[in-house]
Amino acid sequence: MQFAEIAPPDARAGAAARRRQSLLAKPPGALGRLEDLSVWVAACQGDCPPQQFRRARVVVFAGDHGVARAGVSAYPPEVTAQMVAAIESGGAAINALADTAGATVRVVDVAVDRDGPASGHRVRRSSGNIAVEDALRADEAEAAVRTGQQIADEEVDAGADLLIAGDMGIGNTTAATAVIAALTGTEPVAAVGRGTGIDDAAWARKTAAVRDALYRSRTVRSDPLGLLACCGGADLAAMAGFCAQAAVRRTPVLLDGVVVTAAALAAERMAPGARSWWQAGHRSPEPAHGPALAELGLQPIVDLGLRLGEGTGAAVALPVLRAAVAVLSGMATLADAGVSGPDRTGPG
Repeated sequence: MQFAEIAPPDARAGAAARRRQSLLAKPPGALGRLEDLSVWVAACQGDCPPQQFRRARVVVFAGDHGVARAGVSAYPPEVTAQMVAAIESGGAAINALADTAGATVRVVDVAVDRDGPASGHRVRRSSGNIAVEDALRADEAEAAVRTGQQIADEEVDAGADLLIAGDMGIGNTTAATAVIAALTGTEPVAAVGRGTGIDDAAWARKTAAVRDALYRSRTVRSDPLGLLACCGGADLAAMAGFCAQAAVRRTPVLLDGVVVTAAALAAERMAPGARSWWQAGHRSPEPAHGPALAELGLQPIVDLGLRLGEGTGAAVALPVLRAAVAVLSGMATLADAGVSGPDRTGPG
């Protein structure tokens, strides 16, 4: 897959934001990471001070995974379609959290195993069981990435100035863990987590599935698209295209948990430099999330033990990002407030 060249965020705007932070009515560095986040937003927007986000948009990519039939989740595969319907009706956790954060929600059926309309974006009904077969054919993987690109373009063209990628799919942490293990060299036993709250027997089955998928992926680990086809899935491939294309369109992205970050890891391999347009919304308790974040060089904004997916962790982080913007754009400078600066003359 070819992506347009990705330009980095505006270094001049970032430097101007850093200078402005040093002039605000507070001790230097007193607002900690809020200061760094405000500089990042200014650089992404190419303007200092930055503007508050006017159209933050959550896009939840939904897909089923054949490996769910192998007993790797606490919930049956049918729950994917049921939860997609809940999001579509506005009754899921992501709807409530996005509303609180001042964002709107869109759910995209990429590979849900259900009857009925799929809004033209469904690549297939359920990805394959990665323990024994490829998740996708090569053409399906390409189609899924293109779908993600198209959705990013649609949202940016409609005025989105911040995007959040979310996920929904029973069994998707198994696929995500396999992708992360392949790209970071992490052993399955160290990467596999409890997902939806599985017991020891299900954890053993999940670990075996990741081990088998990882073995099958050994010839495609240098090819991110091939890896997504081998042991990812249509939803992960679409999220990868979405995250990469957002960077092409110079639009900041808040990543969610382990599933979205697995897709982002593949996206960075397909479109080097895309990660400079992303922030990690939160840290998931899933063990694979740590190596993926480290590989991308991203520090989570919040760490609240969230493991739901849907984009919920990123939605919780959005008000923090809004606060960072508000501080840089709304605070008075030392001079404006008539506050004396630090005494740098030293003793004597």
